Amino acid sequence: IKLIDLPSIPALQAFERAAIRSSFADAARDLGRTPSAVSHAIKEMEDRLGVILFERVGRTVRLTQAGGA
Repeated sequence: IKLIDLPSIPALQAFERAAIRSSFADAARDLGRTPSAVSHAIKEMEDRLGVILFERVGRTVRLTQAGGA
């Protein structure tokens, strides 16, 4: 059995908010964090899971196929 290092609760919250709002900045406002903190949390999740979760498009983000799954 292969165990994966699961993301933290704050990282999961950042992912959920960013997915709903299509914006790291809006997710940060909702969570009372900085956009940089949200971006770093998402990057940490992507590194841990080995997949890209969001496509960054200017100031907006869109879930990738992996992110949607």
